[in-house]
Amino acid sequence: MSFFAPALEGTKHDQYAQLNQQLAALIGNERDFIANAANMAALIFHKLDGLNWAGFYLMRSGELVLGPFQGKPACIRIPLGRGVCGTAAASRQTQLVPDVHAFPGHIACDADSRSEIVIPLILDGDVIGVLDLDSPRPGRFDEADRAGLEAAAGLLLKSSRMF
Repeated sequence: MSFFAPALEGTKHDQYAQLNQQLAALIGNERDFIANAANMAALIFHKLDGLNWAGFYLMRSGELVLGPFQGKPACIRIPLGRGVCGTAAASRQTQLVPDVHAFPGHIACDADSRSEIVIPLILDGDVIGVLDLDSPRPGRFDEADRAGLEAAAGLLLKSSRMF
């Protein structure tokens, strides 16, 4: 099966609407969470500009463990409450960080990363992981990214089964 996703156009809000339409088409009737997360990471990485990493960390035995991603090799395990990903999981709130070097306890998996956004994945009241995007550009992410990526994460959770 071939999947063609046209370039994103218009305002950032428009681009996220298009990205989420493409994600919905890509997921289709597939319910496997890992397969859908892998395709979602690839779609985001290749469609959004200014990224050097896009992917997932999944909750395993009380810590975040590397899941499907696109980009350079990454940290494998992140304790809850540590770094941007661990903070997002522990607080259950999206973390939008314009300068990762100013974030207390930042974990530098890639020294080139300068800004980051992390969306907690909450299913049936439990944090099951996070969606993490990094950029080499300071201030790359804003409220439009937050809204668009939270919508994408919601689509993934609604469309998929963990096991």
